[in-house]
Amino acid sequence: MMTLYGEGRGFRVAWLLEEMGLPYRLRPVDMLAGVENDPEFLAINPAGFIPALVDGDDILVESIAIMEYLIARHGPTPLAPDPQDPSFAPYQQFLHLGEAGLAMPMFMKVVSHILAPEDERDNWGARHGVTMFEGRLQLVTRQLARAPYMAGAHFTAADISVTYALEFAVRAGGYRLSEVLREYVARTSAREAYKRAMDRCTATKEWVESMTGVNDA
Repeated sequence: MMTLYGEGRGFRVAWLLEEMGLPYRLRPVDMLAGVENDPEFLAINPAGFIPALVDGDDILVESIAIMEYLIARHGPTPLAPDPQDPSFAPYQQFLHLGEAGLAMPMFMKVVSHILAPEDERDNWGARHGVTMFEGRLQLVTRQLARAPYMAGAHFTAADISVTYALEFAVRAGGYRLSEVLREYVARTSAREAYKRAMDRCTATKEWVESMTGVNDA
């Protein structure tokens, strides 16, 4: 059975595993307690970030890389279009945009406002991260004017990637999404696999419930 280490961006992986119906074990990693106190996890990923996936002899890190691995190794799945399908190009773009263009720039703001000393929170890097996020977000908005999902008419793993980033921006970054984006997130997060993943990711679920009423997603 596969083992998924860590929640956070690991929620993307848990959601995909639930969508694909693949059995897995979720092993929590307490980043706030310090990964230096978790030698089992450091043996899996000495770089000390989450998520990580162990599948037999294979060990992978980086949430998007793990998603692509699961689709390639344990597919086929309708969550990834065939490379010859017209929807493959937008699928590939938004699968990666969800992390590189959205979640990572917003992380620059979040880590500054949560972890930095108070007099260093409003810094150039944090502000630039939000500017980058908003710029890339225009691609998502434009796509939603064309189709209900990132790859077109059907839900794919690209929607898992982008939805996580949008929810992260709202919950951790206090970002206010447009009505179109809120409707999109409501549509994707209504899926049963999303709900199952949230039930498995208990720390994430507790955090989300604690945020109820604080930010309107």
